Amino acid sequence: MGEVGRSSEGPRTALVVGAGVVGLSTAWFLQERGVAVTVVDRAGPAAGASWGNAGWLAPGLALPLNEPGVLRFGLRSLFDRAAPLHVPASPDPRLWRFLLRFAAHCNWRAWERVAQANLALNAECLEAFDTLIAGGVRAATPQAPVTAVFESAGHAAGLLAELARLRDVGQELSYRGLTEGELREWLPQASERTGTGVRVDGQRYVDPGEFVAALADSVRERGGVIRSGFDVVDIRPHRHAATVRSASAGTLSAQVVVLATGAWLNKLTRRFGVRVPVRAGRGYSFTVATDEPVPGPVYLPEARVACTPYQGGLRVAGTMEFRGPDAALDPARIDAIVASARPFLTGVRWEERRDEWVGPRPVTHDSLPVIGATAAPGVYVAGGHGMWGLTQGPVTGRLLAEQITAGKQPEALREFDPLR
Repeated sequence: MGEVGRSSEGPRTALVVGAGVVGLSTAWFLQERGVAVTVVDRAGPAAGASWGNAGWLAPGLALPLNEPGVLRFGLRSLFDRAAPLHVPASPDPRLWRFLLRFAAHCNWRAWERVAQANLALNAECLEAFDTLIAGGVRAATPQAPVTAVFESAGHAAGLLAELARLRDVGQELSYRGLTEGELREWLPQASERTGTGVRVDGQRYVDPGEFVAALADSVRERGGVIRSGFDVVDIRPHRHAATVRSASAGTLSAQVVVLATGAWLNKLTRRFGVRVPVRAGRGYSFTVATDEPVPGPVYLPEARVACTPYQGGLRVAGTMEFRGPDAALDPARIDAIVASARPFLTGVRWEERRDEWVGPRPVTHDSLPVIGATAAPGVYVAGGHGMWGLTQGPVTGRLLAEQITAGKQPEALREFDPLR
């Protein structure tokens, strides 16, 4: 990477570990500030959660994961393989410590803290996507409301109450309830079992794999280097640089290193003072054909399933499974998503599934991501966004690039301090 000595005007070189949406966004915005970047990843761009997620750009539904009802729901479904939340029976003490710490944050006071902390990310996230696209990232971000579908008005009350809470803490939101007739008119896939809906306006969606691949192309076109097959096993901070070592691909050095490895963050961050645990909350997805085009993203809160128009069909994503990030796909989880979503939607050819996928979403115990400087000079971290890594990834990259180059933590990142 050439000269790595520090400059009084800020770093000139950076090494980003992780080629998902967060890592590549950080690299892109560092380039905007004149920093030469190299991105390394053990697999390549969009190889993890950045590929298989639902593709929502939905700040209006970026609800804190630690909603109190999650705890009650989780206890009821703890060992049910068909439930949207699944924790396999395991003697892993670290997992159980994590879940107990997470449970302690499932209250409205902690929820409001997360909601307030997310305000700046959610307010600026779509603008960050627009900046990327204006700067050469060749991808589309269609605008469409997200339609939540319910059996009855009583079932919709929980989401409406949570959206009202989100608006009360200061987030701009535009939403309204839909009658049965309005729901059928807007969403032809709504089944006879559905009786009402909630429409959240001003949202967007993307083909996530296509978007992240386009982001990687833009980083390269602007002079950046992206290296696959670089599995980082050690990081050594020095006075004027940091050195990153791969198990098989040698070493690289730069003035600053950014760790954006998603659910694998804790493997590299503990020795740098980061004590926030990050676990893999694994999500599953697949693609199905539909008889008619789907007009926009669809949310099935009672099934905990998100659906998005995708390559002429529908991408269906759901579940939260606490297993190791590299564990194999469990077909029973796919079957459970189909069984829970099928009653709400018609005209979906469930048996014609393709692209069955599982990937690890990085979840923290307090539902706040970790973004910023570690205890080691020149080493930064970005991750732990849970289900909202795609929505909040570009704005995270922009804010972190500002902190790295200006040497001062932006106010918007204060609550996400990795050393909290």
